[in-house]
Amino acid sequence: MAAIAHVLTLARVAELLGEDEDLLHEISLEMEPEDGVIGVHGIGDDYTPAFTDFGIANLRKRIELHKADARRTSDVAATKLDPRS
Repeated sequence: MAAIAHVLTLARVAELLGEDEDLLHEISLEMEPEDGVIGVHGIGDDYTPAFTDFGIANLRKRIELHKADARRTSDVAATKLDPRS
């Protein structure tokens, strides 16, 4: 495995993927360093997740899964509201 030469912050990844930062932050909470995410700490309590290229690939997969789960949940809720479905 090649050494990590750079990481991208959550804000930059959100911009690249066209996704909401809050959504990506929520999804990234489920990730571990071996998934390609690291915590970057600044002055005081300033903190942001940052992603390796591998982490961005993992994040993309997790975004797809998250959106699929949200659609299923929405479909189930709609069926409960309209039993004819």
